[in-house]
Amino acid sequence: MSGPRTIILGASHWHVPLCAPAIGEEHQVVGISDEDVSLVRGLAEAWSAPVEADWRSLVDLPDLGLAYVFGPHSGMAEKCLALIERGIPFVVEKPLGTSLAELSQVRKAADAAGVPATVPFVQRGGPADRWLAKAGRPTYQRMSFIAGPPSRYLDNGNPWMLDPATAGGGCLANLGPHFVDLFLQGCDESAENVDSRLSSVLHGGAVEDHASLIITTPSGREAIIEVGYAFPGSPLKRYCSYTSAGEVGFASVNSDGSATFTALDGTTESAVIEVDSDPLYDPFVRRVAQTLEDGFQGLPTLAQLEDVMRPIWQAYDDHGGRENG
Repeated sequence: MSGPRTIILGASHWHVPLCAPAIGEEHQVVGISDEDVSLVRGLAEAWSAPVEADWRSLVDLPDLGLAYVFGPHSGMAEKCLALIERGIPFVVEKPLGTSLAELSQVRKAADAAGVPATVPFVQRGGPADRWLAKAGRPTYQRMSFIAGPPSRYLDNGNPWMLDPATAGGGCLANLGPHFVDLFLQGCDESAENVDSRLSSVLHGGAVEDHASLIITTPSGREAIIEVGYAFPGSPLKRYCSYTSAGEVGFASVNSDGSATFTALDGTTESAVIEVDSDPLYDPFVRRVAQTLEDGFQGLPTLAQLEDVMRPIWQAYDDHGGRENG
């Protein structure tokens, strides 16, 4: 296999199987790590790569060209800083740490060292994002994404997601970044004011299972973002609904993929689009491969992740911190 010599850290993360076929085709995987190696032996066999419990044994492998950073959020910053110290470009899952300070430290270190890094904001440029863009620059946007129950993290080998100290938070830290990113990218502004509500009433866990954000930009553009772990375990996987009122009309997308756009002259067009985000990880990996030599030109940046996470961490702080989510 040609392609950059690549390591995968924290490979039991539930997004890795969505990336695995493309990673196998685009990269030369020379090592994977996970605290529980039994969870990733299948991946190791598929990639013909050695597996280690301690990620530190992989970062000093010779001639590394790329790393993917997954795993518990509380260990992400340390992994990223080790890669930056060695000059290894990396892809890192959101939220990159359990605080804005950790993320900022990594972003500054990567900038200072000139180490390229990117983030899988896979909804960006996806079918729902493209449809909402029909409305033009958003003035008011509403995005709802309700995923399955938190117990699924016990079933998929990621129980740490239910520990606020390790995950940093619940559904807001996990699901929210995608939709904050879509709004900020669409209006090309940063968040100025943030109102929020967090709740764990449905499942009674240590992390919140429902969260609502209202984000306002300096020019008064507004997004209402609702995320949750409130959908039952089901083949449907999730509920989602999106609307955007912009400068050229109003666009909407429903959970079944039905989408409409009504222009300012009152004419309406309709379509059915794909709203499942799982297929978006494969093309993201291929873009990583295509842009690696150019420093991931055109892909999400750590500065953009920092912009996205600022209102999210503020919401947790406004509610007494992650421990009280």
